[in-house]
Amino acid sequence: MKKTVMLLMVLTLTVALAACGQKNNDGGNNGGSELSGSFLATGSSALQPLVDQVSKKFMDSNKKVSIQVQAGGSGTGLTQVSEGQSDIGNSDVFAEEKLDADKAAALVDHQVAVVGMSAVVNKEVAVDNLTKQQLVDIFTGKVTNWKEVGGNDQSIQIINRPSSSGTRATFEKYALGQKSEDLKGSIQEDSSGTVKKLVGETPGAIGYLALSYLDDSVKAVKYEGVDANVENVANGTYPVWAYEHMYTKGEPTAAVKAFLEYMLSDEVQNGDVVELGYIPASKMEVKRDVSGNITK
Repeated sequence: MKKTVMLLMVLTLTVALAACGQKNNDGGNNGGSELSGSFLATGSSALQPLVDQVSKKFMDSNKKVSIQVQAGGSGTGLTQVSEGQSDIGNSDVFAEEKLDADKAAALVDHQVAVVGMSAVVNKEVAVDNLTKQQLVDIFTGKVTNWKEVGGNDQSIQIINRPSSSGTRATFEKYALGQKSEDLKGSIQEDSSGTVKKLVGETPGAIGYLALSYLDDSVKAVKYEGVDANVENVANGTYPVWAYEHMYTKGEPTAAVKAFLEYMLSDEVQNGDVVELGYIPASKMEVKRDVSGNITK
């Protein structure tokens, strides 16, 4: 009788452990329990391609989870997560740069990647390099023709981002070293994708994009003679870059927590992050604080 009871106990334990192991091997599954629910991530368009791609993979492994990803700019994402209108606020800038100190302090920062940003021009523009001063002159309206910076006799058309954009804030802070005004005649677009399209289609156009958006439809120009690429960002020789943040407020739901953990997993960091042109934070040879100070 004792042998029979012990055998049944062993069999029960074996089945339970096997079931647990099967659940734990499900990509993105949280602690073996089945995840469910829906949540919204809003904000940075520079970060959107990564969040879009990873969210689809996460939902494939967690059929009862629904994730919506919307752009709108880092300022919008930070404001919405702070006010409870979204569950995750995607941002290219630290919350302290867009929100009041008390609101920023209530958010939890999850740094999921690093992204470089570059000035981009229409492919027919005969300029391959711009200095900091030349960029300042262009985006402040002092220079209005490409011939003034070594190009052909052609008017410059600025494609800008709104003030809520983290990409704009990063470009102004690290490429221009100052804020710029919205000039008469410039075009302003909310979406990085639209900026890329307009720069590619508009003669004489210049804008700026995250490296994750670059393709052969536009031309990235060097900054002070340095190529905008992953290697130069990582080693600190190219200065125009930012952390990609995913902010939450308060204790996240199980599904949100599991998704953020998945974003930081080796699978995503060494796969999707690299594939889409971002940089894992662990690969950076330099660090930057909220004030912009660089340390090794």
